[in-house]
Amino acid sequence: MSNRKPLKGVKVVELATFIAAASAGRFMADLGADVIKIETAKGDPLRYTAPSEGRPLDMYENTTWELENANKRCISLNMKDPAGKEAFFKLLDTADVLITNWRVQALERAGLDYETLKVKYPKLVYAICTGYGEYGPDKDLPGFDFTAYFARGGYLESLRQKGTVPMNVVPGLGDHNVGMNLAAGILAALYQAKVTGQGEKVETSLFESAIYNMGMMVQAANYDGIAKEYPINIREGANPFNSAWRTSDERFIQTCMPDFNTYYKKFITAIGREDLVDNESYFPIQHLQANKLGTELYDIVMDAFGKKNVSEWKEILTKADIPFSVAQSWTEILEDEQAWANNCFYKMKYDNGNERTLVHLPVKFKEMGTPEYNKGPLIGEHGVEILEELGYSEEEVKELINNKTLFVWEDNK
Repeated sequence: MSNRKPLKGVKVVELATFIAAASAGRFMADLGADVIKIETAKGDPLRYTAPSEGRPLDMYENTTWELENANKRCISLNMKDPAGKEAFFKLLDTADVLITNWRVQALERAGLDYETLKVKYPKLVYAICTGYGEYGPDKDLPGFDFTAYFARGGYLESLRQKGTVPMNVVPGLGDHNVGMNLAAGILAALYQAKVTGQGEKVETSLFESAIYNMGMMVQAANYDGIAKEYPINIREGANPFNSAWRTSDERFIQTCMPDFNTYYKKFITAIGREDLVDNESYFPIQHLQANKLGTELYDIVMDAFGKKNVSEWKEILTKADIPFSVAQSWTEILEDEQAWANNCFYKMKYDNGNERTLVHLPVKFKEMGTPEYNKGPLIGEHGVEILEELGYSEEEVKELINNKTLFVWEDNK
């Protein structure tokens, strides 16, 4: 592995909990930045989500914590104590970036809003991630990806059949999308700060990111058409070829052919219905829609898929060069040869003897190589060394500990 880490020498202070903002910090840490996470004595609530994910609660083997916080350092400060606040500001004295997901009102009350901090730290890149954005009537509502992203951002109405409840969404999907959006903004602002000496405020939210992601259909809702009819029954979609098909062994294969007319003859031939290749009722798509035969064609394709198993269809569709994928379980993903070939995973060995497969970030750098995967820090694990780097004496650190301003992890194993 090369030492050419693009963010080596960059210092990031992360005052954030849960996933979205933290994932931006994790990305920067992997690229060589010194990311210092600030927590309370209890720690980030993300440390305690294991039971909701079906995992045992164990601070020493916490796979979700590693995913969002690997390669970071951690200091646990009581920010309500003036001495804790002073230590925080000393961190900002040498920081290039501040990442936070505190609510707008909380930042203003604490004197940590952008307008206040930019006076003292004009070169600082101030990055904030919220649930619903910084402005408007709902700027201080609590926001998670289930609510601000999936629900209000329009995903849930596209993830259910008409007349049914929304599907089970999973935590982290919206958060990771938002985190990478925030990271992109941070890197642009960081470049500007290095060139001009002028800092910047970078903002995104779960709600705004979801709207952007759903932009094609949100914009399509300007017109009378299917975008105004969601949720729909998949059989009634505008393009029946963008569907999931049930095979004879009860698996699902998703196909995607955005340009129906380009793929029609090839796909119809692949499913064994050569008799329909020149059927002008179905082709081109303008005829299909005018004749209102989309559901009929959907049923024809579904019937064909039900006559072969998933292995047979994989061979047929691959040979025909049809865009498709088999719907995989998470267990199957852990064994996916394509994922391993592209370095998506890392084998983490824990002190208890367990070995777990963890997920790498999706952006790769050829010359830098794959970054090391250091476990996420324990609560306050690096507090003493961080304060010593700031010039605190041994006696001053002890006083902060005794006054419960600084919490330092004690290994009781």
